[in-house]
Amino acid sequence: MATINPSFGKELKKYGAFDFNACYDCGNCTATCSLATTEDPFPREMVRYSTLGLEDDLKSSLKPWLCYYCGECSSQCPREANPGELMMSLRRWLTAKYDWTGFSGLLYKSLAVTTFFFILTTIAILAYSAHLNFHLVTLMHKGHTFEMYAIAGVFAVILLPNLIRMWWYVMGKNYNKVPLKIYYKNLGELFIHMFTQKRTLGCDENQTRWFEHLILVFGYLALLFTTVFLDWFGSENLFVICLGYLESIIVFGVTFDFARRRMKKEKEVSKHSQPSDWLFVIWLFLMGFTGFFVRLFIDLQIIEQSSWLYLAHIIILAQWAVLIVPFGKWTHFLYRSFAMYLDRIIKDTNCN
Repeated sequence: MATINPSFGKELKKYGAFDFNACYDCGNCTATCSLATTEDPFPREMVRYSTLGLEDDLKSSLKPWLCYYCGECSSQCPREANPGELMMSLRRWLTAKYDWTGFSGLLYKSLAVTTFFFILTTIAILAYSAHLNFHLVTLMHKGHTFEMYAIAGVFAVILLPNLIRMWWYVMGKNYNKVPLKIYYKNLGELFIHMFTQKRTLGCDENQTRWFEHLILVFGYLALLFTTVFLDWFGSENLFVICLGYLESIIVFGVTFDFARRRMKKEKEVSKHSQPSDWLFVIWLFLMGFTGFFVRLFIDLQIIEQSSWLYLAHIIILAQWAVLIVPFGKWTHFLYRSFAMYLDRIIKDTNCN
């Protein structure tokens, strides 16, 4: 039996939701949404669940992840209930529920807490650098080692357990006996959505955003590979050096455009940015920007006189790796792809 929680709306508003209780079920949002069908009144169903506080139903639903927030539902709402922003808030709330540490919820709900941990990370890096006497060669070696361990550690200790929790919420009750062959058969769906986010193309207003996201995903992953596995800062290979320059330009170029559109609020999706949205865009921009100039200063042989630049880069990188990737908006990239995968498995199971 479902448990109703009328005060759930107050909790959800801490994640950015607007007055979704203003909805009077006119159906405009469903009529305009490409995800809605005659059997599935999306996004009205999510609005009802939120109004009633049906937390278990929300946790077991993949629908907030299937929405790519084109903003049409919000622009067509006569009551300004903003169902598009509700979907965004539900994704933040779900991220907090998947997170076994509970840390995501703290960061999403409080800018003060977020700021505190960003400052704490900065102090820790500066203190460790002082311990090394700010010796640049040693710092760069330690920084490269940190990148490798951070990738493995964050995935193994935080992201993988969170994906298992997500699977349990969605599949544990009704689909826990799905044959492994169905998981294997649909595995390609996970990688297709992870790298292409092709679902965005289902929204008429998202074509440009899809293309920018595609470039950003490949640029970011390629820069990560080049920096960590090809040791961009330590490499003397001309191809690796040029590849890193190109990738960093792509990353800070695309993120700069994202930030520009958020500031100008050109479309519905950019009108209601939360701190987590800004942190994701700005820190990704700063990583590409500082990485570009660190490598440039290395090539110009002036990095020794500008060791502060590498220190700034490693601080930004550490904050990205230990705060934004495991607990911030970066996780949407992972959970959304996994949601598409699970959705395909459920449909395949039901067909059989």
